Amino acid sequence: MFSSFFQRFSSFTYLNVTQFLGALNDNIYKLLIVYFFIQLEGIQYSHQILASTGAVFVIPFLLFSALSGTLADRFSKRDIIVTTKILELAIMGIGVCAFAFHSKWGSYIILFLLATQSAIFGPSKYGIVPELVSTEKISKANGLMTSFTFLAIIMGTFLASFVIQVTGRNFIISAIFCTFIALVGVVTSFCIEHTPPAGSSKKFQIFFLKQIYQTLKQAHQYVSLLPAMLGAAFFLFIGAFTQLNIIPFAVESLGLSDIQGGYLFFLTALGIGIGALIAGKISGRIVELGLVPFGALGIAVCAFLLDVFSSNLWAVIPLVTLVGVFGGIFEIPLDSYIQVASPKQSRGQMVAATNFMSFVGVLFASGLIYLNSEVLNLSSDKGFLVISILTFLVMIAFSFQFFDYLTRFVASILSSLHFRTIFTGRENIPDCPALYVCAHRAWNDTLLLMGSQRRRMRFFIENEQQHSRWMSRLYRLLRVVFIPGIEPLERNKECLEAIQRTLKKGISVCIFIQSWDIYAEVEKLHQASPFNHILEEANYPIIPVRIQKGVKHSRLQLFKRLLKKYKVPACVAFGQIIYWGHQSLLEERHEHELVYED
Repeated sequence: MFSSFFQRFSSFTYLNVTQFLGALNDNIYKLLIVYFFIQLEGIQYSHQILASTGAVFVIPFLLFSALSGTLADRFSKRDIIVTTKILELAIMGIGVCAFAFHSKWGSYIILFLLATQSAIFGPSKYGIVPELVSTEKISKANGLMTSFTFLAIIMGTFLASFVIQVTGRNFIISAIFCTFIALVGVVTSFCIEHTPPAGSSKKFQIFFLKQIYQTLKQAHQYVSLLPAMLGAAFFLFIGAFTQLNIIPFAVESLGLSDIQGGYLFFLTALGIGIGALIAGKISGRIVELGLVPFGALGIAVCAFLLDVFSSNLWAVIPLVTLVGVFGGIFEIPLDSYIQVASPKQSRGQMVAATNFMSFVGVLFASGLIYLNSEVLNLSSDKGFLVISILTFLVMIAFSFQFFDYLTRFVASILSSLHFRTIFTGRENIPDCPALYVCAHRAWNDTLLLMGSQRRRMRFFIENEQQHSRWMSRLYRLLRVVFIPGIEPLERNKECLEAIQRTLKKGISVCIFIQSWDIYAEVEKLHQASPFNHILEEANYPIIPVRIQKGVKHSRLQLFKRLLKKYKVPACVAFGQIIYWGHQSLLEERHEHELVYED
């Protein structure tokens, strides 16, 4: 009976529950130790206690990130997860003894060991996600995991205080409660399906900084992977700074107590969970890196407004929540991209290197707090202004780095706002990069094509017509390549090489032609030896596309004019693949002519 009950849930569900319980335990036990030390030494030493316990908890993530990544790549990630959960249970059991003997150093050692097992758990936790869920569900899965992580932070902060209060500051009973949570985590970890080792033969290195450097160097070889890892580290830097700065901000600017200031960070954590869900929902079946600059811009604006309205509680409450929401939107695509873009045999090391840089970001956040308050003598509200400036600079950098993703995302939004679109033949769109040939009549054809699919797309347009100045600038912004009218595309070596480079980057290509006879144009291109060589080399498919725009079935002229101006009906029809590499499929074209649906 119990077996059938546990089989009702997926392995990802058990993974999510397991990591939630681990994060919950981390946050409860950290605060228990803080309260324990305050009881031993006095409330006047609370700042030193918070600083020391925070440092002890961060150090293992810096020391063991590289080791944990190598473990995740050499052994089964599921087995590592189970082992770390068993270690957590043992550590919590010893933690009961540390409280029973009122041992300060014993409590520090327990905290260090707890952070160590969390550091080893991290790369396997994130690295196993692509092995448990399909590629199109990775963004959604990461959104759920991040939401549950921050839910654990919120609940852990509350439960630590609640348990201490209801037990009358009985730390032994509180530690037993943590041990019970660890036991449940062990049970759920065993329910995760077994995953095979990734097959890496990389050796363990004592000099972990060298291994981190080598991993970052390897990440630089993959498109946008290293910037994504740096972006994830920047997110934790922002989160740590907000957590450290929010209480002095509440005391200095709003006249609140330190406990009331803690509730403001509760809103930020809640906002991150909401933002993570939003990012997962928007991303859908792909990794939507186009969200990253929008998330960074939102953080920058909200942090700036926190400085402007620093004395207005009713303005601060939604702003600190929105900082979290935009933080979640910023983070989820980056985490998802790191998992998808990392090579399988070194995915754990990539995640470990990201964790290492993220916790370096936490140390930088502490350094920035010290710099602002002790060196520059800035008030806490000006700290948010500094964060706003830094995040705005990061937003500009990511806008250039993820430009193709950003333009595709913006175009899909504009397409949905400007058109009422019917798509036919979407089943003909392959998972790989493809070459589309489409008759071109207006600039917004680019919006329809970019909004029709989730893969990035580059456009090549026959330059047979004059464009206005603003239209030419728009095309340059979209990185449109104009094909000189004096030389056909099939003999234009420069354009053909540009098409080949684009396809190799995993970006689809759309060639806009002036003729309506798409099949004749494709045949002409395919007969040309240089063009045919591009397709044969990487086996790229050619897909014909027709676009039709106009108002249909509108009975009232007023509505017809309004629809035509603001919400244009359109139909985008994708035909059957007529070439795949050197293989011609033209004999089937008459059976699969492009059709429109009313």
